[in-house]
Amino acid sequence: MDLLEVKDLKTYFYTYEGTVKALEGVSFSVGNRKTMGLVGETGCGKSVTALSITRLIPDPPGKIIAGSVLFKKKDLLKVSDEEIRAIRGKDISMIFQEPKSALNPVYTIGDQIAENVLLHDEDLKNLSKKEKKREAWAKSIEALRVVGIAEPERIARSYPHELSGGMCQRSMIALAMVCNPSLLIADEPTTALDVTIQAQILELMKDLIKKFDSSVLLITHNLGVVAETCDDVAVMYAGKIIEKGNVREVFKEPLHPYTKGLMEAIPSVEKRKEALKSIPGSVPNLINPPSGCRFHPRCPYVKEICKEKEPELFDGRVACWLYGGAR
Repeated sequence: MDLLEVKDLKTYFYTYEGTVKALEGVSFSVGNRKTMGLVGETGCGKSVTALSITRLIPDPPGKIIAGSVLFKKKDLLKVSDEEIRAIRGKDISMIFQEPKSALNPVYTIGDQIAENVLLHDEDLKNLSKKEKKREAWAKSIEALRVVGIAEPERIARSYPHELSGGMCQRSMIALAMVCNPSLLIADEPTTALDVTIQAQILELMKDLIKKFDSSVLLITHNLGVVAETCDDVAVMYAGKIIEKGNVREVFKEPLHPYTKGLMEAIPSVEKRKEALKSIPGSVPNLINPPSGCRFHPRCPYVKEICKEKEPELFDGRVACWLYGGAR
């Protein structure tokens, strides 16, 4: 059974220039105790997908206009504001790509983690106010210790601006995991970090996912990260899922021309003397997207039908007319 099932999700932004069709019928699922990678270049709608799932789209100008987000068989788009607030931070947690921006600069790290504990931890409800605060603070220090911070008591009393990017990201992970969520959404969790810290953060996330039996939606543009950490992958382009499947299956035999282009653009030790291939053109304007397949202006295999008619996700795997409904 799937923990999260996103069906035909459409999110638009209404701007002075026109309607930005950021998500146009996005569908995928995340299995229990599985890690799903959502991949695509900047501007394809990955972060909008995460914000739509958690109902954090700024309204105005954004609006979720269609679709469903089934979490434990409950549609998050239909629950009340009070219910979604109870779910966020407890059952579904999110790690943002810019930890120093996501953390509140005027509160200490410990206070921010403790606030999440006070809001969502059922074990504290029968305690006095003073006991709740003491217990929440103790849990915040333990959460910092679990994510590998050497001096958790000192870090708990520190403000975000006093910490390095890697330390802020560890603190953000502690904040996200302190209530043992069923689903962790990680939006580019290593983007702002240097390479050695990236490896440490990814290893830490893998350890915590095993420890807490959480499912993960990992949003990234880094295919190497997906290959190393994910069970399944969905490739996004211009607000649509254009290919999805098991990681090994997709990496061994990418079907969509866009996925093939992404794979060919990865530097390789074996092919280090060869020039890197690039995908010509740029991401389309989502106010006036191309007709038919949104990738057709950049596709080396384009046919007439590609310009006229939008392909469905053939065989539940790839949205491309090259496959004509069969693998």
